[in-house]
Amino acid sequence: MGALLAAGILLGGSIALERQAGALENGVARTPPMGWNSWNTFGCDINETLIKQMADTIVSSGLRDLGYEYVVVDDCWFNPARDSAGNLQGNPSRFPSGMKALGDYLHARGLKFGIYQVPVDRTCAQYFGGYPGATGSQGHEVQDARQFAAWGVDYLKYDWCSPNGTIDDQVRTFAKMRDALAATGRPIVYSINPNSIHAKTGPQRDWGDVANMWRTTEDITNKWDTGQTNGYPMGIQNIVNVTIPLASYARPGAFNDPDMMEVGRGGMTDTEMRSHFALWAIMAAPLMAGNDLRAMSQATATILKNQNLIAINQDPLGLQARQVGNDGTRRVLAKRLGNGDVAVALFNQGGTTTTVSTTASAIGLAGGSFTLRDAWTNAVSTSAGTISATVPSHGTVVYRVSGGTPPSPTPSPTPSGHPGGCTAAYRLVNDWGTGFESEVTVSNDGPSPLDGWTVKMTLAGGQTITSLWNGVNTGTSGAITVKNASYNGTIAGNGSTTFGFTAGGAGSTAPAGVTCTSP
Repeated sequence: MGALLAAGILLGGSIALERQAGALENGVARTPPMGWNSWNTFGCDINETLIKQMADTIVSSGLRDLGYEYVVVDDCWFNPARDSAGNLQGNPSRFPSGMKALGDYLHARGLKFGIYQVPVDRTCAQYFGGYPGATGSQGHEVQDARQFAAWGVDYLKYDWCSPNGTIDDQVRTFAKMRDALAATGRPIVYSINPNSIHAKTGPQRDWGDVANMWRTTEDITNKWDTGQTNGYPMGIQNIVNVTIPLASYARPGAFNDPDMMEVGRGGMTDTEMRSHFALWAIMAAPLMAGNDLRAMSQATATILKNQNLIAINQDPLGLQARQVGNDGTRRVLAKRLGNGDVAVALFNQGGTTTTVSTTASAIGLAGGSFTLRDAWTNAVSTSAGTISATVPSHGTVVYRVSGGTPPSPTPSPTPSGHPGGCTAAYRLVNDWGTGFESEVTVSNDGPSPLDGWTVKMTLAGGQTITSLWNGVNTGTSGAITVKNASYNGTIAGNGSTTFGFTAGGAGSTAPAGVTCTSP
């Protein structure tokens, strides 16, 4: 859903940030969103003066021009009661000018307006008794989406905030708002958190068929390691452990979200803060600052403004770094970039300084002469193939490696009319006698992204589709065809997406001839 995004270009040995035409495809942001969110520092203690001050600081500090454009107003912005027509309202004492006026203020400064809501009856603050009312979007999805569009909202953070529901319930419920937002015709980045007050379903599937970004873990805190596997609160090291294995899910317009950043909020050393930002950058994570920007130190500003790392994060390929080495202490991540370079993170998880090393061949480059640019110092060095650095405890050195022979480019899509690299698997979810619910998982059986898919199948006699989601169907009985929706046409290498449907008739007989092709 929409963003005007920054990407890094190497110009004369330095990295310049350039707003790219074509950063949107079908209204979907191709690179991770960047901006600021109110929750980590201010929680419920927010008002329009604070938000405006933060917006003004984003502009005056130069952060906007580096790509930080979304200003997200988190929980507690709303009136505890809807109006007589059931519409959401801004809290009149906190936001006396109204939410549309706030959006206009942000837009006038070249920024974008983000807002918070939940798919259940109560927001997280309401659930825990920290804020009155019950104003969630449950039963109001279409109405609220239209309201957000009318206010000029550009980004929706949609937080589960309930212990109830299976992962399938979550997919269906999150999809209601996804479809409601799409129906408004306004590009709105859709950010979901399925883990909130719930079993941690974020890392259990590729949510790219549902949202532009999805939380992988419980909430972050400003600590390096809290000892959690995936429970509240999560430290930086704990979040990295969960998110690194999910690299195959990330792609243009769909990103793993390891939560808002804690850079500048204390609780960690400067080395750990720098490592935090570097790891978020190379993991293609949304870069959402969470500190009080009005009072940030020079050290914090230096981290948040690192143009080399922002360029790596905003690379148009939209890839998350993959792990190429890990001995328990020394961890190596590599992210292929659009111009053929590879970004490499040498991460020291241990308690003492150590040397972390890899090779050009291990990160997918061939040849005998390479140039390494240090993302922190901007120093340039050359190598015949060894990539190595002395890294302090909890530190991360990042090199942008160029030269040699880059990895093979992604193959072109399979020509039209020929079978694509996809398979389709049918599963009956529920059969209640007079009707049933089923789903079909479409899998990419190759290592390269698959662009578009079509499933064909023949329903048994007496079976008629009554509703279908995550796809577009032609026909409702007998031989039917289902094509991808606009938001889930791209399937990452060895990844998958799922569409589902309900139908009249008994579901005990599976469809015949379930096949998948890619144009």
